[in-house]
Formats: sequence, structure tokens, C-alpha cells
Amino acid sequence: MLIGNVGKDPDVRYLDNGVAVASFPLATTERGYKLQNGTEVPERTDWHNIVLWRGLAEIAEKYVHKGDKLYIEGKIKTRSYDDQNGMKRYITEIFADNMEMLTSRSVTNQQQTAVGTAGSGMQQMAPEAGAVNPSEDLPF
Repeated sequence: MLIGNVGKDPDVRYLDNGVAVASFPLATTERGYKLQNGTEVPERTDWHNIVLWRGLAEIAEKYVHKGDKLYIEGKIKTRSYDDQNGMKRYITEIFADNMEMLTSRSVTNQQQTAVGTAGSGMQQMAPEAGAVNPSEDLPF
């Protein structure tokens, strides 16, 4: 299981048989800490390739956006391929069996509204006092 932030909007495609497949990067961050001897261990962010199939992919297409916080359960799978130079390359992916959206809907709507109004030339409205924008805390 992983809890992290979506690195970019999901890339969703449909196979010839109509099955949806979504993929996107998910960032998980381990907080920094101080050892007993005073050594500082910095925070560490890891990136994971998430793959969703069928219904989960369709949900991601409609509701998951860059910056959203997600809970993901799934299986780790590694595959390989030969690149154009004949070198063997490996890709590790998380094939999600379960996904829960942890970003509140009001925050997601505020982000979408801000993007929409900024793109249309309209003046952005300030978020409500005390509103939290999770994308401000992201390391990317």
C-alpha cells in the first residue's frame, strides 16, 4: 500500500476491446529525521509508476488530477524490454487493485477553478481563509 501525491494527470487510453488503462506517477515522501548522534537524515521522495485498469482507470480519468493525494493498494510487477540500442530495460509498476482519493473534493474543485479562471484570463479569486492547497506542499 502507498499513500502519495499524483505527479501528473493520468494518461488514459482505451484498448481495442474498450478496456480503459490509466497510468501516472505517484510520489511518496519519507519525512526527514535526526539520529541520536545528531546526524540529520533528509526527507526522501520516491516515485512509483501506477497502472489502473477498467473501472479504476475510468474513475481516475474523471476525478484524479496532479497534486491529489491517493491511497493505493496493489501488486508490484516488473517487466523488461529491449530499447532501440538493444539494451535490456526494466520497468517496475504498481498494478492497483484498490484506490481511495484522500484529497477533499472542495480542494480539488478550488484547484480546477483556479486553473480554469487563470487560463481564461479572468481574475483568480482567493481561496477561503484557512483553505489548504496540497500542491503547495509537493516537492515538485
